[in-house]
Amino acid sequence: MAGYQISNQFHTHYLTCTIVGWADVFSRKCYKDIIIDSLAYCQKEKGLIVYAYVIMSNHLHLIAAAKEGSKGLSAILGDFKKHTAKQIIKTVKNQPASRRDWLLNLFAYHANYNRNNQNYQVWIQDNHPIGLISPKWIQQKLDYIHLNPVRVGIVKETHHYLYSSAANYTLTG
Repeated sequence: MAGYQISNQFHTHYLTCTIVGWADVFSRKCYKDIIIDSLAYCQKEKGLIVYAYVIMSNHLHLIAAAKEGSKGLSAILGDFKKHTAKQIIKTVKNQPASRRDWLLNLFAYHANYNRNNQNYQVWIQDNHPIGLISPKWIQQKLDYIHLNPVRVGIVKETHHYLYSSAANYTLTG
């Protein structure tokens, strides 16, 4: 399966990064913080532009692009996923035995089916990138991202969810 491709490395894309087996890794704050810290690092050091995001229990959605002159969106996402996978595994190894063993076994199982990984695979490789061109399409994806926590009952209003960019889009006055 070829999957979706990022044809223009510097255009804005809607992306979905998913944990293998749809495991609920991000149900705990420590793992969500790994994502937030890594996104901030990629913005500051690698040229990632994040327009919107939401971290759900087993995946994250982004509207993002790469700055001209950077390595491009595919390379930045690859670095991001490689780094966060290492940090997630390191953190998992410090968790109570039942959750630790379950996650490590899941990650090891998925690594067996991907020759790019030796011990563990945390992320599904495909980011399902969709190039965003029209304002209508961008707004549709932005609404989808920010309404995700509302749809699953985490919060009643989009801007109340801490692990989303929705509050950045809320007008107060």
